[in-house]
Amino acid sequence: MKKGFLKIFGVGYLCVCGMLLFGENSQAYIDPSVATYAIQAVAGIVIAIGAVAGIYFRRAKRKLNDTLGIDENKNKEVESDDITIK
Repeated sequence: MKKGFLKIFGVGYLCVCGMLLFGENSQAYIDPSVATYAIQAVAGIVIAIGAVAGIYFRRAKRKLNDTLGIDENKNKEVESDDITIK
């Protein structure tokens, strides 16, 4: 399986190098909405990376607290869930 992946990767690498070496310049109009799409794509990637980093940070923090025996909720006051109707 590893050899197949390397073979596909090598072919893709050669294709990209060929396009860069033998490509032709063209003059084209880029619509302003393309910039908006690009900004949205970059913002989406940044937000996704931030969410993944936050999830792994919380997991690592929880594991470290469990290892060290630290209780985060030790001094917190919790309200009861009772609802009274008069």
